Amino acid sequence: MDVVIHPSGRLEGVAAVPGDKSIAHRWLILSVTATGSSRLVGLPLSLDVRSTAACLSKVAGKARPSLDVFARDARAPVEGGGSTWNAGVEVPASEPLEVEGDGRAGLLGPSENLDCGNSGTSMRLLSGVLAAAPFDSVLIGDPSLSVRPMERVATPLRSMGASLDTTDGHAPIRIRGAALQGDRFETTIPSAQVKGAILFAGLAADGTTVVRESAPTRDHTERALEALGAPVEREHGEVRIRRFQHGGFEGRVPGDPSSAAFVIAAAALTGSALTITGVGLNPSRLRFLDVMERMGIVTRRVVEGSEVGEPVGTIEVTPCAALRAVRVEADELPLVIDEVPVLASLAIHAAGDSWFLEAAELRVKESDRLGAITRSIRDLGGAAADEGSDLVIAGGGLDGGRTTSGGDHRIAMAMAVAALGARGPSRVDGVEAADVSFPGFVETLGRLGARIEAP
Repeated sequence: MDVVIHPSGRLEGVAAVPGDKSIAHRWLILSVTATGSSRLVGLPLSLDVRSTAACLSKVAGKARPSLDVFARDARAPVEGGGSTWNAGVEVPASEPLEVEGDGRAGLLGPSENLDCGNSGTSMRLLSGVLAAAPFDSVLIGDPSLSVRPMERVATPLRSMGASLDTTDGHAPIRIRGAALQGDRFETTIPSAQVKGAILFAGLAADGTTVVRESAPTRDHTERALEALGAPVEREHGEVRIRRFQHGGFEGRVPGDPSSAAFVIAAAALTGSALTITGVGLNPSRLRFLDVMERMGIVTRRVVEGSEVGEPVGTIEVTPCAALRAVRVEADELPLVIDEVPVLASLAIHAAGDSWFLEAAELRVKESDRLGAITRSIRDLGGAAADEGSDLVIAGGGLDGGRTTSGGDHRIAMAMAVAALGARGPSRVDGVEAADVSFPGFVETLGRLGARIEAP
């Protein structure tokens, strides 16, 4: 799907964003490995989350039918009247999912490979679960996922006693599960996915499993385990876990703050006031708001409740008059790694050069995002450069033009948002890639007042 985005006047209204993918992956795993029934509300219909559900269905017993239905849910965003996406279209959401868990001991050997699609989160987290299962399994992915690094998760799981064979460090991953022994790990590359895989393995291991991070990462795994009563200890940058079997639970998945970042950016580039409701307010996911504040964007966060240990509430965005350049240092970059594309979409409209330092991890995401950001900004008449592991964005705005998502959901959304502040219309090809994380993204912008048309 290709769209033409016209420079827009002010947006207005109240927005909702899809459920948080990071949380949904973990809750799906925890529901299948629970003893008893769980009820998950608000699971996002994103392709990545459905990949996790599809893989779990192949190793689940009682939960298989419900997981199959969710994984195959092919509902897609609906275009509005004519060629313009208009008001009245809501973010697609799934029906509540009832999952009957059999515990870790109830997992069954799969009869076929487990296809993780484009989801690195699925592949890495499931590796931690399957490392302790008494059967063999093979995790595969699409061409993009098959070039992403997997030794970073395979190495610690091997040291716990499992047998994992990667393909030159990549997928497919062949796992022969075994009885595991807790161990101590110090991560060299900050990764919530690797941390989560180790903690999931530690839940089925003898002794204590310890993860010490080189830099803080999102803590959804720890929060969920704490809420379910697991023996989790957190202090001085370390997380400790011991063997534990949890029961069923109920929770509503909070809105994804990484998706909310694109709506906030759209408001800032159009001088708009917007409210985003039902969004997750986990502090480990909100560092991008600190960066936005340095750029001149003012937001207000209101915590209104919690779900399975996750704070939930509202983000209010006030009109932004002008954007300032920003410098994101190497120690802060891991905390905003997923938001660099949207921060870049703002930086191109700032006065002065913005720097994102030591961002090499962006080269091994769904695409080479350093190269993709640079290319897309240049396509639309702006100036940017990726210098080794650093990204430099020269402010001054965009003229408009034509670019492509390259199949990367965050690039698709970042360029669509950046185009709202361009001096002329912009065409973004392949914007349907946004469905990976934000089904209904174009419709949400249109409902808020953005002028978006099919070419």
